[in-house]
Amino acid sequence: QSHYVACMAAILSQMDKDHYSSYIKAFPSRPELMDFLMETFILFKDLIGKTVYPSDWMVMNMVQNREFLHAINQFAATLTEMFLSNSSFELQLWNNYFHLAVAFLTQDSLQLENFSQAKRNSILAKYGDMRAMIGASIRDMWYNLGHRKIEFIPGMVGPILEMTLVPELELRKSTIPIFFDMMLCEYQLTESFSRFEDEILRKLDSEVEGGRGDEQYKQLFESILLSCCRRHPDLAKPGENFVTLVTGLLERLLDYRAVMNDENKTYSMSCTVNLLNFYKEIDRQAMYIRYLYKLKDLHISYENYTEGAYTLLLHARLLKWSDDMNTAPMQGLHSPSLHTQRQLKEALYNQIINYFDQGKMWEEAIHICKELAEQYESEVFDYEMLSDILQREAKFYEKILKVLRPSPDYFAVGYYGQGFPTFLRNKVFIYRGKEYERREDFEMRLLSPFPNAEKLTSTSPPGQDITGSPGQYIQCFTVQPVDEGKVRFKDRSIPEQITNFYKANHVQKFSYSRPFKKGPKDPDNEFATMWIERTTFVTAYPLPGILRWFMVTSTTTTIISPLENAIETMMKTNEKIMSEINRHQNDPSLPVNPLSMLLNGIVDPAVMGGFAKYETAFFQEPYLQEHPEDKENIEKLKDLIAWQTPLLAEGIRIHGRKVTEDLRPFHERMEQCFVQLRAKVESQYGVREMGCFGDRRSGRPRSMAWGPSWDRLSHAGDRQALTEATLTPKPAPRTSESEDRRNEHKENRSSTFFRYRRQDLRQSISELPEPKDEKRRLSCNMSESSLGSSDGKQPPYSRDTTGAQPSTAGLSLSPTGFGGRVKSASKATPLPRKISPTVYETFLEQSDA
Repeated sequence: QSHYVACMAAILSQMDKDHYSSYIKAFPSRPELMDFLMETFILFKDLIGKTVYPSDWMVMNMVQNREFLHAINQFAATLTEMFLSNSSFELQLWNNYFHLAVAFLTQDSLQLENFSQAKRNSILAKYGDMRAMIGASIRDMWYNLGHRKIEFIPGMVGPILEMTLVPELELRKSTIPIFFDMMLCEYQLTESFSRFEDEILRKLDSEVEGGRGDEQYKQLFESILLSCCRRHPDLAKPGENFVTLVTGLLERLLDYRAVMNDENKTYSMSCTVNLLNFYKEIDRQAMYIRYLYKLKDLHISYENYTEGAYTLLLHARLLKWSDDMNTAPMQGLHSPSLHTQRQLKEALYNQIINYFDQGKMWEEAIHICKELAEQYESEVFDYEMLSDILQREAKFYEKILKVLRPSPDYFAVGYYGQGFPTFLRNKVFIYRGKEYERREDFEMRLLSPFPNAEKLTSTSPPGQDITGSPGQYIQCFTVQPVDEGKVRFKDRSIPEQITNFYKANHVQKFSYSRPFKKGPKDPDNEFATMWIERTTFVTAYPLPGILRWFMVTSTTTTIISPLENAIETMMKTNEKIMSEINRHQNDPSLPVNPLSMLLNGIVDPAVMGGFAKYETAFFQEPYLQEHPEDKENIEKLKDLIAWQTPLLAEGIRIHGRKVTEDLRPFHERMEQCFVQLRAKVESQYGVREMGCFGDRRSGRPRSMAWGPSWDRLSHAGDRQALTEATLTPKPAPRTSESEDRRNEHKENRSSTFFRYRRQDLRQSISELPEPKDEKRRLSCNMSESSLGSSDGKQPPYSRDTTGAQPSTAGLSLSPTGFGGRVKSASKATPLPRKISPTVYETFLEQSDA
């Protein structure tokens, strides 16, 4: 074949203009001439595409191209002369010419920028840049078409776009105006250029993804077309909108291409989302779905099953539960047998459920199961499938309560400096970390695509010297998800496994707190001057979502006073104690060491600094006089301190039950410290008793969804009324025998915090050690929530008339969210330090009476 091409090139090289003219005139009829030209264009295009000679045979390739160019230009003159008039116009012949000319221009052997400088100079000196020559010919031939141009729209949009993307400045400048001519031609006939616009958007996507186009092309396209449109009044506004649309797509496509081949696919995912969002905004559904599946495949390759599920869900939401035919192009590995929208949506939902299951997002899988169940039950009446989906749903409920799910960490990441691509430059993102991922590991993964980036050590926003510099600076720090409180959980006793999920999922706000000192320093009490600067970040979408990170769209900064900081600290401490109690109630096999450290750090004055520092800082008269507006917050802090006591009592009871003999002295020391602490707190801030938090059905511990409002704090009069209601319970209404049996059955199944069944308590009292072991007696008494004060005073054991369940009278929910009894701050009625089991039995019998 190369020999044949060489012979043909040799023949063509001997032909001049007169030879071509004579040869053309020798054809006896126009049809025969047209057939010759048609076959010649096809042959040339075939030879150009096959690259007969090796790429390093520069001379042979250039000789062939020179002769082909000469022949093509001669045949172009014949087209204009003999096949352009209304009576002789041949659409297919002209179409073949344009495709041949573009194929010649875009062949690899003419792309001089891919050669070394020496070879490039040699080619230019001997043959010139043939791309500019054929480009000028294509442009002239296009303008020669006149009113026939509309017949080549949108068919010629793709080839012309491919030509303009060739990285040769003069060629681009001379051929990009063809696009405006296409727009004008269609607009004059239809008053829009929608066909041209649709085609250029579709072709641009594949061309740029294939490696063509650059920043220079984007700028030239924008400047040339804007200039052309502004000279035509009717096209000024729609033309400007079109240019904005195309340049926006070009920017996203160039970003996508720049990172799509990186080993780290993190930024490929981000660019893919930018593209699919763009196509969604301009209502290009086919392209939107195409990039959805690109994103899904990226996620699954990195085992981001949750994000993969959310991505597929976007496609499923476009489909209806109907038997209409699915007109969108099939993507992924879906079977061709899925003809209807219902069939495809059902298949997608089952895949989404599997991904949510692998990602431990069982709450989301349950929502999909419910929707499928509704279809099986009420629409298609497929009870076999209904049974299967309900069983899957039941398994997910079981996993929510039984399978450990660690809460992910979240990180704020800022990319500062002009060295980053546009989709990252000077922007802040919130990232969702992987399970058990440390910040050090996350930072290493974050910095790997940018080996030259410098890590900022400060968490403050950088200045202009950083954001405007040509370098790359990355800032990373941990942020906390802001729990905005689920309305349906508020003021209700909810299993901790459920509430923990919503604290770290479906979150769109995140906060970072930076402490700083303000005012005169107090070396003995740092809490008095500890202010907090809290920055709150709001992301574009909730996490998790179709990405493991989203850009921050707004940032606000607030200042937290020392008193407000103290309230938050106490709230978090109480939450932590409650969480540990829940964990040990739910799983008795848990190690006791974390509970030991938590409790000892609070009750032992040698290691705590605790609320004693708060008392010194905020409860003194000088502070109250200087800050009268803090009166309500001070009451709230006192309330939190008071509510900590029953929590500590329960924690110590659990600790005493699980502690080993080696740690028994440590536990007894902690009990002694708590006796003094409890006496102090109850005498100054009142007595709090926790209500029943048990799940009567399964014995699982509950965590209270805390109400954040301070307005609900009980004032002095309210507390007095509550105290009276507590001390004077109303007689229980008479119930039928069957109701009594049901209540007894419920009592036998109940599980409570700080209230125990009468038989269990009697047994624990009867098993108290002999009086000679005074410390062990104290330990056992405390373990049964009967801890007294250091002066021998102890609050009486409170029971309600129904036996197992606390009376509703006197129960309240404090502003901190704990349900239980609020008593006055007066000291409790003293009881003997040594309690005789017989006396206690008599007390219990009187309570029963």
